[in-house]
Amino acid sequence: MTENSKIQDKGKIQDIRRKLIQIAAFGFTNSRMSDFATGKLYTGRWKNFCAPGLNCYSCPAATLSCPVGALQAVNGSMRFDFSFYVIGILLAFGVLLGRAVCAFLCPFGLFQELLYKIKLPGKDKKKRKLPAWSRWIKYIVLFGMVLLGPVVLTNSVGSGDPLFCKYICPAGTLEGGIPLILTHPELRKALGWLFSWKMAVLIAVVTGSIFVQRFFCKILCPLGAFYAICNHFSFYHISVDQKKCIHCDRCEAVCPMDVDPVKTPCSGECICCGRCAAHCPASAITLGYGKAGNTQRENGADVKISR
Repeated sequence: MTENSKIQDKGKIQDIRRKLIQIAAFGFTNSRMSDFATGKLYTGRWKNFCAPGLNCYSCPAATLSCPVGALQAVNGSMRFDFSFYVIGILLAFGVLLGRAVCAFLCPFGLFQELLYKIKLPGKDKKKRKLPAWSRWIKYIVLFGMVLLGPVVLTNSVGSGDPLFCKYICPAGTLEGGIPLILTHPELRKALGWLFSWKMAVLIAVVTGSIFVQRFFCKILCPLGAFYAICNHFSFYHISVDQKKCIHCDRCEAVCPMDVDPVKTPCSGECICCGRCAAHCPASAITLGYGKAGNTQRENGADVKISR
C-alpha cells in the first residue's frame, strides 16, 4: 500500500467516525421522528434545553429548543430581557468546543455535507471558494438580526420580531415549515409571500450547498459566527508543528471551510473537523485539548510561536 493510499484511508476512517457522531447528535436532538406523521410538536421538559447546533423548535421531531430561536424570543419580548441562560449554554459549548460544534453536533451542518456529495453533470471536481468578504455576512446576521433587531425593531406593544427565524432560517423552513404545512391543512390556507420568500431562501441555500462545501455555514449562520468568535479562546483547537510541516498544502486542499491551518490554525472559520490532521503526510497537525496555534520543537519541548 502506497503512502497516499494510507493517507486516503486514514481520511476516510476519520470522516466515517465523524459522520457517526453527527448522526448520533442528530438522533438525540430529533428523537421523535414518528411525530412527523401527525405534525405534533413536543413541548415537554426537554424543550427547556437548547441544542448546541441549528435545529428548529417547530420541527415535529425536535426534542430540544433552537438556541437562535430561544435567544430571539427572549430579546424580543415586551420585558426586554437578556437571555443569560441561552448565552451561557452557547458560551459553555463555545469555550469547550469552539466551532467543532458545527462539525460534530449541528444537524444542519450534516444536511449540508450530504448535499455536497450529490453528483451532478456540471459539477466539476475543483473546489469552489466564496469571496473572502462573504464570511463577514454571518456576523451582520448575528448582531443585526439575532441580537439587536428584535430589541430595536418592535411593534406598537413593544414586542420584537424574531428576524432571523422569520425571514432567513432555512433550517426552520425545512424542519418546521414544510412538515407542518403538509400535516395541517388549515395552515396551507394562510400561506402568503413570507412562506414563498422562505422557500426561495431554502432553495438558494440547498443549491449553494450542492456546489460549495458548507455554503450556509460560511456566509449566513449566526451560530457559526458566535462559535467563530469563541474559536479564538476555546480549549479544543488545532495545533501545527512547524518543524514537521513539509508545506505540501494538502491540509488547505481538503479543508471544507477554505482555511490554511498552517498559516491560521485558530481561524474563526475552522470547524475543527480534523480532515487536515487526517490527511497530513507528516503528522504535523494535531487536534484536541492542549497548546493552540503554531508550535516548533526546541530541546524536546513545545514552544508556541502564535495563537
